[in-house]
Amino acid sequence: MAEITTIARPYAEALFRRAQETGQAAQWSEHLAWLATLVKNEQFAGVIGDPRLTREQLVSFILGLSETPLDSEAQNLVAALAENHRLGALPAIARQYEGLRHEHEGILDAQIASAYPLNEEQVRQLIEHLERSHGKQVRVHVVVDSALLGGISITIGDRVIDGSVRARLEQMAVALKH
Repeated sequence: MAEITTIARPYAEALFRRAQETGQAAQWSEHLAWLATLVKNEQFAGVIGDPRLTREQLVSFILGLSETPLDSEAQNLVAALAENHRLGALPAIARQYEGLRHEHEGILDAQIASAYPLNEEQVRQLIEHLERSHGKQVRVHVVVDSALLGGISITIGDRVIDGSVRARLEQMAVALKH
């Protein structure tokens, strides 16, 4: 996992710098989201690894799938990634690009994991609390993780606020051992 992150970082940073120069941050987000979705597709994964396809054929195939043509810079990105056998890094590139974009725009990305589904009001209250405590706009992604047993866990960047029952039981187990 760390390797793909390391591979993706320079691409994401270069794309973000270019997007800032050209004022096309939103357009790059769309391009990268589409390309990342394509690469995540199981059927497409077989195409990437097909040794019978030349890199040019692979690039043509990818570009032919787009409903709206990619601009020349996005086409160049696809060609460079194909040439360097890095198409599989597109989801990580897209994630890192969005992280840089949100950081620049003063937006925090948070993942809220809950043992049970949260209703809209609960999510709204959590967002309001996070925005007040961090002084920034917060975008959340909510997931249900039954392994938490109860409560929630919030991840913002490399910071984790774990209020889950599982975490509390683990803390009690450690305390009892000492």
